[in-house]
Amino acid sequence: MDWRNYITVDPLICHGQACIKGTRIMVSVVLDNLAEGLDIQETLKSYPSLTKEAIQASINYAAELARERFVAVAA
Repeated sequence: MDWRNYITVDPLICHGQACIKGTRIMVSVVLDNLAEGLDIQETLKSYPSLTKEAIQASINYAAELARERFVAVAA
């Protein structure tokens, strides 16, 4: 799956944050829901305009960002 088919960044929408195409739902909101333990079905219920594919695209987007950035972790 190519996350670019589901995610867009537009400086005029949500201050340029990555969003699900056709919505104002930020990728970070989707990921926050999953990180808090909500499953995909619960997230879809909370955001009816989302699709399973858009949620998977959000995860893929985050995985790509993680491969590209280094985050300092205190030892």
